[in-house]
Amino acid sequence: MNFHPDVFALAYLIATVLFIFGLKGLASPKTALGGNRAAMAGMVVAVVATLLDPSIQSYGWIAAGLGVGGVIGTLLALKIAMTAMPQLVAALHSFVGLSAVFVAIGTYLSHVGTGEISAVLLVELSLGSAIGAITFTGSVIAFGKLQELIGSNPLVFRGQHILNLLLGLSIVGLAIYFTTNPVLGPFLALTLISFLLGVLLIVPIGGADMPVVVSMLNSYSGWAASATGFTLGNNLLIATGALVGSSGAILSYIMCKAMNRSFFSVILGGFGGDSESASTSQTAHKGVRAAAVEDAAYMLENSERVIIVPGYGMAVAQAQHAVKEFYQVLSEKGVDVKFAIHPVAGRMPGHMNVLLAEADIPYDAVFEMDEINGEFASTDISLVIGANDVVNPAAKKDKASPLYGMPILDAYRSRQVFILKRSMKPGYSGVDNELFYYDNTSIIFGDAKATIEGLVAALRGE
Repeated sequence: MNFHPDVFALAYLIATVLFIFGLKGLASPKTALGGNRAAMAGMVVAVVATLLDPSIQSYGWIAAGLGVGGVIGTLLALKIAMTAMPQLVAALHSFVGLSAVFVAIGTYLSHVGTGEISAVLLVELSLGSAIGAITFTGSVIAFGKLQELIGSNPLVFRGQHILNLLLGLSIVGLAIYFTTNPVLGPFLALTLISFLLGVLLIVPIGGADMPVVVSMLNSYSGWAASATGFTLGNNLLIATGALVGSSGAILSYIMCKAMNRSFFSVILGGFGGDSESASTSQTAHKGVRAAAVEDAAYMLENSERVIIVPGYGMAVAQAQHAVKEFYQVLSEKGVDVKFAIHPVAGRMPGHMNVLLAEADIPYDAVFEMDEINGEFASTDISLVIGANDVVNPAAKKDKASPLYGMPILDAYRSRQVFILKRSMKPGYSGVDNELFYYDNTSIIFGDAKATIEGLVAALRGE
């Protein structure tokens, strides 16, 4: 069945518009479901239009790829918990990068010796392979850090920035040489150096800045896809990649602004310290107040305003549904309960929003940092569930702290702060939390889910 080329152009335009609506919908938890549906519809239109393209001569390999990818995607969707979503996103970015490398190499091998290789195509191949290789290895390192297969502390060594600069200049030089002398050697060397640069760009970045890294790699994967689109002459891939690349770059900028950090300092520098030394040096001479679940429940029941600050510890304990029940019980008792979300809470942008949405927490009870920070001073109790860095007062008061300058949720200004933690281990950045030792702070030790369930039972008099 042959269609006029304008039909495919129209289908690709419709798919692109749907992708735009998808991105727009994901900007808010209230419209995220609709955004997902729009993006899924756009993908269906794009895939169907591509499969009907008359230039396709055989569907064998396409069917095999769709089958294998569909099975893997289905298994991931069914088995991956929301706690592992950040590392899953990083892993998916690596797939995009590696596919861009394969497409670039395959295109070169299929065109070499045919006389059809132009300077423009060689530039496209160089960009696609370089960006794809950096995205792949950078995403693998990010996955390892998020999965805690690799330490979250930055790996920094003398001359690191100079080495990265030299590698970057080498990639540019090899790309220029490749466009004038299209032989395989320089192209493979360019690709291998890009793989190495991807590793070196991510290893010096510490745990607290990983949300920025995730969004940055998302941007890289988009530009890799767009470069691949130019290589394949696919307008939809060009447009879609540009959408992902630009939106990822904008998100990275927003995240850096929320953390009061320079984007280039995050990319080129390290952050965070040795977790063991950070914890032992501070706790050796400081005491903490431990609280019982029953005591906390009594104070919560007799309060008027409560702000819940969720963190990655809530995700690890899979306590979001217990938190929903806790929210309902307090609300039924006439307590005004709100949720405060820091832009970088969790290990990827919007992580806490997604978890609360999964538990059907009302959207009107969830507030971003800028919206709710002024209310902490008039709040009776702040309940911090597994959050560390985003409520650490050192970010405001200790110029020597690596966190200094990062905006935080002002939980410390509440009349009483209860922190749910398993132990005194510091946060993902490896920086000890000064809030643990404040006079108005008490820590309830234990699993977050079990503690919340205990609070619910005590509030119900069970």
